[in-house]
Amino acid sequence: MVVRIFGISIVVTVISLVVAYLYGGVEALILCAILGIFEVSLSFDNAVINATVLRRMSEFWQKMFLTIGILIAVFGMRLVFPLAVVWITAGLNPVKALDVALNPPADGGEFFPDGSPSYETALTAAHPQIASFGGMFLMMLFLNFIFSQREITWLSWLERPLGRAGKLDQLAVVVASISLIVAAEFLTDEANRSTVLLAGLLGIVTYIAVDGLGSMFEVDEDDIDEAAASSGGGPSQLAVVTGKAGFFLFLYLEVLDASFSFDGVIGAFAITSDPIIIALGLGFIGAMFVRSITIFLVRKGTLDDYVYLEHGAHWAIGALAVILLVSLKWHVNEIITGLIGVVLIAAAFISSLVRNKRLAPEADAEVEKSTPVS
Repeated sequence: MVVRIFGISIVVTVISLVVAYLYGGVEALILCAILGIFEVSLSFDNAVINATVLRRMSEFWQKMFLTIGILIAVFGMRLVFPLAVVWITAGLNPVKALDVALNPPADGGEFFPDGSPSYETALTAAHPQIASFGGMFLMMLFLNFIFSQREITWLSWLERPLGRAGKLDQLAVVVASISLIVAAEFLTDEANRSTVLLAGLLGIVTYIAVDGLGSMFEVDEDDIDEAAASSGGGPSQLAVVTGKAGFFLFLYLEVLDASFSFDGVIGAFAITSDPIIIALGLGFIGAMFVRSITIFLVRKGTLDDYVYLEHGAHWAIGALAVILLVSLKWHVNEIITGLIGVVLIAAAFISSLVRNKRLAPEADAEVEKSTPVS
């Protein structure tokens, strides 16, 4: 199963490295490999969260996520998105934006002789809007998780009180809004304050809209049985309901993936500003492996076996949301961002192992009790 899940990603990686070598020689090949590793290490928490959503989707929508979704991730977020940002913020037409990306200033500076900004400069200038939108979207995801009461908790001393506090309606929106106001007031200069507020508000609204639409069309097992019975056992009515739920969960996953991608796209410029190398490394190699890891977690039932992984991933998301807001004023090294996520998920995994070992004797006792004596 491992070969089947990761086989395509391995093939795509080899092809991408060959294309990078043909495009820019050994240096391009090395940069492409570094970016691929960088994306996977930065997005492992993304894979865990994706898996929690993907396992609730039908096989059809899972395939959509792996086909159409990967095209959006590779071409949309890792290639078109940076070009669109340069196009919009720098006032350049799409053709000029692509030319600027492929042909940086000859002197290595931030501006061309005509005064127009380089690709990296224009994208960096848009960082406040990107960080604010992505930070607030991810913060809403994190807050909605920790303000929900759950039977199983990881950091019980903290998660249980927060879950009880979540009984206050719309607490996540209140906390996120206050965080946005604080970030705009103390972490942003006056020139960008209104832009940060607007982008952050759009991030909150986007989360509420997409998550709400998905929840609206979700159905539990009782609803499924009732719908099937009322339609005479026919699948047509049920297919429409589950199709809508799958569609909105698909949209939710794509926006979520985009929010996770912001820091990776921006951070890639610390390695190279060549959009082709970025697309090959982050998109074809990194995004493909993140998708494969997601499918592996779903197919193996890893989240059921290691119950704290979901908790660790959400705490990593909360940390990433804070880092994005902090980056409005101070640069946070991408290695730190990636390590925080890896450490939190590793801690959750180890805690899950300890829990499973502790509960193993009880599970064995239950099996013996339920086994009939011959």
